[in-house]
Amino acid sequence: MTDEHPTQPLPDPDARWVLSSDAAPATRRRWPWLVAVLAVVALIIGAWFAGEYIARGIVMKTIRDQVVTQLSLPADQQIDIDVPGPMIPQLIVGSFADLSISSEDVPLEGITADVSVTAQDVPLRGGDWSGAFARVTLDEDQLRSLLAQVDGFPADSVTLDSPDVAASFELRLFALSVPVGVSLTPRAEGGDIVLTPSSLQVGGAELSAEALTQQFGAIASTVLRDWDVCIADQLPSALTLTAIAVERDEVVADFEIDSAILQESGAASRGTCS
Repeated sequence: MTDEHPTQPLPDPDARWVLSSDAAPATRRRWPWLVAVLAVVALIIGAWFAGEYIARGIVMKTIRDQVVTQLSLPADQQIDIDVPGPMIPQLIVGSFADLSISSEDVPLEGITADVSVTAQDVPLRGGDWSGAFARVTLDEDQLRSLLAQVDGFPADSVTLDSPDVAASFELRLFALSVPVGVSLTPRAEGGDIVLTPSSLQVGGAELSAEALTQQFGAIASTVLRDWDVCIADQLPSALTLTAIAVERDEVVADFEIDSAILQESGAASRGTCS
């Protein structure tokens, strides 16, 4: 034995050795707090979704009731409503970022049509939206019903021949009756639908307007004219027709909706035809 390498005393065999004595108790103390935090978070999430579900149900019912009332629809009318995104934040802000409403076979003063509406930034407590648009779709039978309200128009003969509306007129000259097929191109003008002849057929052959006039004289004007179709008395006055086209087997009419319909009761009432 030397001073450079002193001999260490042997461990006491009766002593109890404890390693990392503080680690296990600290870990055990953290677990109850973590469980409590997770439980609170779960309750908050559950409450959020429950509130969201309830709020969405109330909003959907309110919108549906307003649509049925404003448009005088049957109480059992099928109406599809979509408000994307969480409902509660939009209610807090006071506006819906986007709103979509659609319904098929909507009764419109003697005719029916499929209607869809989209709107952006819809205020909940008064004010204007940033934009709202409606699309009204008519099939062939629905179009015939609409054109039957136009005096002198042969609505029963109407067919859809994209991009035109086809109709058959009868021109009478003394005892002679000649069927004339007319292709009419629709356009929007002054809020009305205007049908303008684009081509003529007699006996299956194309005929010019000049040739028809030469053959039938003044009575050719029965065919060679624009047909004005007023729809103001079938829709809320806040809707303005902006475009119309024949697409495949449907007539599609697009409208812009004035936000006055949200604030003025008169804007929701139907217009008039002069």
